[in-house]
Amino acid sequence: MIARRSDPRAAGRPPRGAATEVDVTVHMNALALRRSVIQSGSLDSIVSGEYCASTSEAPSPLAAPQTSFSTIDVTIDPATEACWCHMQPKGRPSFTLDMLRDLGAMQDGFRHNFRQQNDPAAPPFRFFVMASRTPGVFNLGGDLAHFAACIRAKNDTSLRRYAYATVASLYANLQAYDQPVVTIALIQGDALGGGFEAALSFDIIVAEKGARFGFPEILFNLFPGMGAFSLLSRRIGAVEAERLILSGDVITAEELHRLGAVDLLVESGCGEAAVRDLIAQKRRRHNAHVAFYRARRRVQAVTHAELQDVVDIWVEAALQLTEADVRKMERLAAAQERRSRRLPAALDATA
Repeated sequence: MIARRSDPRAAGRPPRGAATEVDVTVHMNALALRRSVIQSGSLDSIVSGEYCASTSEAPSPLAAPQTSFSTIDVTIDPATEACWCHMQPKGRPSFTLDMLRDLGAMQDGFRHNFRQQNDPAAPPFRFFVMASRTPGVFNLGGDLAHFAACIRAKNDTSLRRYAYATVASLYANLQAYDQPVVTIALIQGDALGGGFEAALSFDIIVAEKGARFGFPEILFNLFPGMGAFSLLSRRIGAVEAERLILSGDVITAEELHRLGAVDLLVESGCGEAAVRDLIAQKRRRHNAHVAFYRARRRVQAVTHAELQDVVDIWVEAALQLTEADVRKMERLAAAQERRSRRLPAALDATA
């Protein structure tokens, strides 16, 4: 039985800005996806692609057990041929090591699913949507506490491994998992730092009014090094991208829509309905849309090598931060943690 996506507004929506934390279970239908069991691999295997290779020869039973991740919830909506992935981490709504492992395993699972399909005319899904179940937040970016610990220890190996895993996940989005899929990011809250970078890696960005975007890294003497300039400059131009990155400004979805980075701007609370409508429109000409986004990726090509080269610059810069800079980073991480702890009260208010 295919697990249906739940609508978080059905039980009352917590106020924007409150963080959330729920138990996470992925309900990916084995029959619809024709996949084998996915296990979260190490960051090294995600970066190198070994995970995908290790599963390519595994049998794909029609009734494989459900797969569970700790930070994401993935469902298939058969009515729209769409796969929805909702981020729902415990604690800070950011790209933790656990989330990177889950996303990497999910993406490799997609490739396996499509390779194992019996009917090319009936793929596992035609659209992929990335969203968040954290009210008021899409994603707040990198794991700042991990960064601070690595910088203090001068551990460039762990810092680089994390960043390489991040851009590997981002690059998989950019390439639509090498499948005939249209990818969509649904932004219903703050997309900051790495969260903004992640949103930029999808074919289409749908944002609700009032959602906020920005790169706060300049506040602690660093720059966003996991795709920000590569992706944003290709959407709004190098000059405007540089201004936004180096200013540290946080801007609204309305402003980003005027700049051309948000493709569809919708009223607050209407994001999921808008995505469903968008998918309904594009399903009629799915082949044309898939081909167009492939062509756009070719014309505005972002290579994996480019992303890793920028990561290397970022790691070098990160290790030059002063103790005062690192403390600023930690204060921001602490603020994110306090925001996540407001969850129980927010959930009680909607009970």
